[in-house]
Amino acid sequence: MIRDKIKTRGELADLCGQFREEGRIIGFTSGAFDLIHAGHVDYLEKAAEICDVLIVGVNTDESVRAYKGQDRPVNTEKHRIQVVAALASVDFAFLFAERRNHKNIDALKPHLYIKAGDYNAAALTSGKKVEEYGGEIRLIPVSEQISTTDLVRKLCGDSGSDKIIEEQNTVHIERIPFKKSPAVFLDRDGTINEEVLYLDDPVKFRLLPNALSGIRRFQDMGYRIVIISNQPGIGLGYYTKEAFYAVNREMLKAFSESGILVDKIYYCPHSKSEKCDCRKPGQALIKQAEAALNLDLSQSVFIGDKSSDMEAGKRAGMKTVLVRTGFRGEDGEYPGEPDLWAKDLMDAAEKVLNMERI
Repeated sequence: MIRDKIKTRGELADLCGQFREEGRIIGFTSGAFDLIHAGHVDYLEKAAEICDVLIVGVNTDESVRAYKGQDRPVNTEKHRIQVVAALASVDFAFLFAERRNHKNIDALKPHLYIKAGDYNAAALTSGKKVEEYGGEIRLIPVSEQISTTDLVRKLCGDSGSDKIIEEQNTVHIERIPFKKSPAVFLDRDGTINEEVLYLDDPVKFRLLPNALSGIRRFQDMGYRIVIISNQPGIGLGYYTKEAFYAVNREMLKAFSESGILVDKIYYCPHSKSEKCDCRKPGQALIKQAEAALNLDLSQSVFIGDKSSDMEAGKRAGMKTVLVRTGFRGEDGEYPGEPDLWAKDLMDAAEKVLNMERI
């Protein structure tokens, strides 16, 4: 019976102890399984072939909304887990509320942690936990390239929003993604690179330790990368926009060599006296990024070295991380504490990851 295959995580933790005593190989995988399609069926059948007991974790409605947006899931957790449990390839299924699998791995300790082949094994957030107790990560090749999000688009008659942009004698189409995504908003000077007063020369550009590895970590965790920088030196006449762009080119070159893809770079050229809304902690640039990239700000993070960065993130409803580089939050312009303190961007990524695991 289907209901006999649906358990709690605690019940399955006890059963896994029995399975290990019996010498049975336990396989574990997870997902939202919102609209079950041929890709899901093929993947789960292949997973069942490499283990004796296949356990499937199904994300609760709340956890699906946390990383797929407020319009998902289409089907409720009650219905989704019933469909998963009905598959012959699945031995047991359970619901879990976390976004990541850290607690599931701790409880079940499966011999095989199974994921689809389009994942990067090195980027799996629970990979180290599996290896600690002698488990193994197995990636199943994807032979049926079907996207649930694409199916939802077709059902809704929506393929995303296209906007025609005309600027500087060019025309291009900007597509707003259908699915809301989280982003990490990064200050530039003092957070990504060494703080230099009115930085206008690429030769003076120096990346901070662990900046590249930290940003890459966020990218691997599924965050879009957005940079927002106050550049009052432009408005004050200390350097030109072209000089600012030249420094950015040096930064983007280093990013490219590390496999980092930046979605957007925004800057405010105004001085504080101009009282614009694009200067942090103003929200104009954040709102532009939200609309252009279809971002979920409630699941996004703002990282910087100044109190104005923290204030900008808080006003937008984001989590905030203050790095102990650059100004170290000692500018004293705005009161209040960040959600997290971090030594550098890599430490920030690890702290945000640990926060997601809760």
